[in-house]
Amino acid sequence: MPADANLASWLRLTLIPGVGGETQRKLLHAFGMPEAVFDASVGSLRGVVGATLAERLLQTDAATMDAIDAALRWSGEPGNQLVTLADSNYPQALLSSEDPPTLLYLKGRAEILNRPGLAIVGSRNATPQGQANAEAFAAALADAGLTIVSGLALGIDAAAHRGALSVRNEHAGSTIAVIGTGASRIYPARNHELARSIAQCGAIISEFPLETPALAANFPRRNRLIAGLARGCLVVEAAARSGSLITARLAAEAGRDVFAIPGSIHAPLSKGCHQLIKQGAKLVESAQDILEELGWQSPASPAAAATANPGAAELNPTAAQLLAVLGHDPCEVDVLVVRAGLPPDTLLATLLQLELAGHVASLPGGRYQRLHRA
Repeated sequence: MPADANLASWLRLTLIPGVGGETQRKLLHAFGMPEAVFDASVGSLRGVVGATLAERLLQTDAATMDAIDAALRWSGEPGNQLVTLADSNYPQALLSSEDPPTLLYLKGRAEILNRPGLAIVGSRNATPQGQANAEAFAAALADAGLTIVSGLALGIDAAAHRGALSVRNEHAGSTIAVIGTGASRIYPARNHELARSIAQCGAIISEFPLETPALAANFPRRNRLIAGLARGCLVVEAAARSGSLITARLAAEAGRDVFAIPGSIHAPLSKGCHQLIKQGAKLVESAQDILEELGWQSPASPAAAATANPGAAELNPTAAQLLAVLGHDPCEVDVLVVRAGLPPDTLLATLLQLELAGHVASLPGGRYQRLHRA
């Protein structure tokens, strides 16, 4: 059978309305391959899926055929690929999961789908420190040879992808973005350029038909793939009801390690991480903590070394003093004036120096927060 005809059968199986993943797998178990499903008699199909779905399978409508043609054209474009359950590039980690997608739409490098991975997830409304942590952890873990898996959302997800893309050794660009829309759409639009970089160096995958918009119900489904692709899941920042906790729960249920970065007891975005730690997630303070827990052996590297030391030796005495009294929680300028004993104009000038050097970040409400490299 020609390759396009084979792919068309896989697409047809996944695009017929009302035929979900469980039903698709039931049909494949009964008949072997999609083309055999569509060659089967209506009586045989009824015995597997019932009369209503049997009729639907054998009477594919024009809209479904148009979607099949569009997907085949898309897969013929450079960098695009359809990966089916029967494909050698299909992620083996997903095959052992409870609900593996029958077909994946892929942009980028299919070969990284089967590399050992580590999921990094967290809040869309991340703090500057949280984003810095996600980026640094991702860079160190990717530098050690792990593929970083995340969801291309704003905040922690985007920072994790950027960290992986920053690696410049043989593991360069080893990141997978699992999206909750069709592969022909990028959501959110602000991450369009980031998605372009991932597609060039890593991989973007989706189980949803090409034109699927950003529907709220699709993102929890997307999360099970993030959890399933990786050996472990790191939650960087998460509120008490964060969607990231869904990914962590799915990872734990799949037998993956769950890691969480602790934070201030006063910070709302630390509540979810602290909750996970109470439930048995491993508290981590560095990427090395994760590598050791996974039993992952990798040579020391410049990226890993850089994340181990925040480095304040280059600061002048006033800046070093201010950084020390700033502490680790967000702090208002008026409080810093008292703590540091500096005139307001000197303090503001020093804060600007520290911000430009990447040691602190300004927050809404006239507050400042110290930044550490993870």
